[in-house]
Amino acid sequence: MRRGIRSLVLVGALTLALVGCAGLPMTGAVHEGLSSTAEPDVPDVQFKPNGPQVGATPEQIVDGFLNAGSGPAGGWATAREFLTGTAVDSWRPDAGATVDVLSARSIAVASSDQSSATVTVSLSPTATVDGEGAYTAVAEAAAPPLTFTLTKLPAGWRITSAPNGIVLDQDLFKSVFRAYSLMYYDPTWTFLVPDVRWFPTLNASTRIAAALINGQPSPWLAKSVVSAFPETVSLGSPSVPVVNGVAQVDLKESALTSDQTTLSRMQAQLADSLASTGQVTSVTLSIAGSALDVTPAPSRDTRVDSRTLALTAKGFGFIAAGQVDELPGVSAAVVALSPRSVELSDDRTTAAVLAGNGAVTRVDAAGPAALDQRAGLIAPSIDPFGYIWSVPQTSPSALVAAGTGATRIAISSPWGGASRVDALQVSRDGTRIAALVISGGRSVLMVAGVVRDAQGVPKSLGDAVTLLSFPAGASDVAWLDETTLGVISGSGSSAQFTTVQIGGVATTADAPPGAVAIAGVNLPTIARVLDANGTVFIRSGTTWQQDSTGVSVLGTQQGSPLTSP
Repeated sequence: MRRGIRSLVLVGALTLALVGCAGLPMTGAVHEGLSSTAEPDVPDVQFKPNGPQVGATPEQIVDGFLNAGSGPAGGWATAREFLTGTAVDSWRPDAGATVDVLSARSIAVASSDQSSATVTVSLSPTATVDGEGAYTAVAEAAAPPLTFTLTKLPAGWRITSAPNGIVLDQDLFKSVFRAYSLMYYDPTWTFLVPDVRWFPTLNASTRIAAALINGQPSPWLAKSVVSAFPETVSLGSPSVPVVNGVAQVDLKESALTSDQTTLSRMQAQLADSLASTGQVTSVTLSIAGSALDVTPAPSRDTRVDSRTLALTAKGFGFIAAGQVDELPGVSAAVVALSPRSVELSDDRTTAAVLAGNGAVTRVDAAGPAALDQRAGLIAPSIDPFGYIWSVPQTSPSALVAAGTGATRIAISSPWGGASRVDALQVSRDGTRIAALVISGGRSVLMVAGVVRDAQGVPKSLGDAVTLLSFPAGASDVAWLDETTLGVISGSGSSAQFTTVQIGGVATTADAPPGAVAIAGVNLPTIARVLDANGTVFIRSGTTWQQDSTGVSVLGTQQGSPLTSP
C-alpha cells in the first residue's frame, strides 16, 4: 500500500519490542550432528578459541568456556575440554544461544573450597536463538544469572554442571551464526516461502537440511505454509556434504513411496533453502544412497520491476527517462479516481486503489469497482490471488478481503487490543501480512501468517508476532524482499528508515527529510521513499539519491509478469 503526499504523518522513535528472556534457551529439538567422515561447510571466518590454561581459577575456567562458544568445530570440542566427563555427555550446545554485551558480562565465585566451586555469570542479553534457530530480540537489560559448578581435578578446575546452550558476544555473533531461509510452499504450491533461522556457519548445510526435513515451520507461520516432506521422511545420512557447490542430500528408504511431483517439490525446497548458504548451487537427492533423477518443481518469482511506479501530472505508470510508461486498462482509470494510494497486482492487470473519495476500489479491464466504502479506510493491499485487503483505521478488527464479483471475506484480526491500524501490506507470496498498529499507546510493527485453502482463498490470520515498537508513531510499511520489511517513522528532519528482517535483526538509518511513504524493490538494501514535496528517493547501500520529482502517489508492485514461469 502506498500513501500520497496528502497522507497523515505520525511521529515516533524506534524502540525494541518487549520480549522476555531468562538466560540460556532450554527448549527445542536436538538434531544429530555431523559424522566424523562428513565434509563440512567451511565458513569465511573460523574462530579457534583456547582450551583450559594451566593454573586457571574457577572464574577463568568459566570465562574460557563461554569464550569457546565461538568455536563450533567438532561439536564445540574446545568448549568440552572445560567440562568433566559427565558434563561432556550432558551439555547440549545446540539447545540455543544467548547474545550479550561482553563488556557488561560479570563472573563471580558464589562459593568455593579446596575441591569444589560455584560460579555465577551475569549477562546483559540483546537476543536469543532457540534450539530451532529462531531469533528473538530482547529488551531487558539483564537476565537471571547462569550457574556453573566446578571440581578440582589433577589437571586443574573443570566444570561439572553447565547450562545448556552457548553465550556469544554480540560482536562475534554474526561471524559464528548467520541467517538462513528454510523454504516452504504456500498452500497452492505456487510460491516458495522463507522462514528465517539462525545457525552456526560451520556445517550450515547439514543444519538447514535437518531443520527443513525433520523440523517444522515457525509456529506463527505454520498454518500458512506447507511442506513436500511428509513426517515419514527423514535424512538418511547425518551429514549433507557439499562438493563443488553441489549438496548431496540422502533420504531414508521411506521416501520411496513419494511420487514424482512430491520429490520435485522436495528438491525445490532443498535447493532454495541450501542456496541461502551462498555455497550451494544445486542439490543431488538420493534415497538410501541411490541418486535420483529429479528436476526441481518450478515456483513463481516475487521480484518486481526496478522502475518507479508512481502518479504524476503526466499520468500513472512506470517512470522512465522522465516519461510515464502507462499500463493499458489500468492507468487512465487510476488517474480518474484521484487516488491516495495504488498497489499493482503481479500481472499488472489489476490495481487496489484508495480513491480520493475514501473508497477502496478495484481497477481492472472491466473498469473501476468500489469494494469498500466504509469511513476512514487506510490504503489497501492486493494479494497474488486477486483479493484486496481493506480495513478502517479506527477499527483494526474489521479487516476484509474482497475477491472478484461479490466475494467478501471477513478476516479475524490478530492484532490483540490494537485501537488503530495505520498501514498494512500483504507479502508478495500472499502468505504473510504486516501491519503498523497502535497498541497500548505505542505504534507497533506486527506480522501474521495468512491462512488460505488450497485454491488460495483467505480464511483467517494466524497469531501475530510483534517485531518492533515506535512509541510516538510510524507512517508506512512495505515488503522490501521476501524476508525484510521497511518502515518509515519520525517526521520532518527526524524521519527514519528502518529495515526489519522477520526472524532477524533490525537496522535504522536517516530517511530523506519529510519522508511519508515507502515502496520495496528487490533487495533489503534498496527502497524507494516519497517525501512531502513529491520527490522520490531511492536508497542504494547507505545513501539516498533523488529518483523522480512531481510525484503525488508512490505506487507499490506485488510482483512482475516478466518473472513468472
